[in-house]
Amino acid sequence: MNNEFDSLQKDISQQFITMLQDWIPPNSSIAIAVQNSYIYFHSESHNIHLETGRQVEPGSIAAQVLQTEKRTDAILDNTLFGTPYYGIGYPIHIQNTLAALVVVLPSTFTVQKLEPYQFLTGKREEEWNPVAIENISYLESLQKKTWFYVEKEQFKTSITLKELQMRLPPFFIRIHRSYIVNIHFIKKMARDLTSNFIVTLKDGTELPVSQSYLNNLRNALEF
Repeated sequence: MNNEFDSLQKDISQQFITMLQDWIPPNSSIAIAVQNSYIYFHSESHNIHLETGRQVEPGSIAAQVLQTEKRTDAILDNTLFGTPYYGIGYPIHIQNTLAALVVVLPSTFTVQKLEPYQFLTGKREEEWNPVAIENISYLESLQKKTWFYVEKEQFKTSITLKELQMRLPPFFIRIHRSYIVNIHFIKKMARDLTSNFIVTLKDGTELPVSQSYLNNLRNALEF
């Protein structure tokens, strides 16, 4: 088995790694999976770790590529790397075996790559209301639906939180798998009695900050 892995890794390095270094950002990570387990991993980030030999998790980028044999990209919140991540997966073949090559970037990477939304159209009762993006205080994923809030009024949108994260302006920060907040509406950040981090908005709304996204908030607001 070790000889097989050594042969595969040599094949990989010759075919793909040198080529990838020419175009991916220097802080990227590369993972390759064959037959539902990872055979190669290299990371420039101290926050991302993956052991070779680990099984491919259901729903991950690698799993989707191996199942569909198609290029796949998404922001995922699972614990594969211990942090939310943006991944692009490509179907490749190694020694005539289908494999998935995954390039891993920070979850905020695509915000700068797509034209940000200028407004969102939300449904409230039986009306559809276009709302300027800067007037939205926060967005929430609740019961498999997405909502956004304007002066405590709730509007429903068909766009998922993951899709929104890719298209919102940079003053929107993901703070939890269920929340994205407009930093212009933040009044304060503090820890509660159980040492969990809480964001309080100017209207008094309190939103939890998960440990996975705390660095996003710290980097954006420099505290």
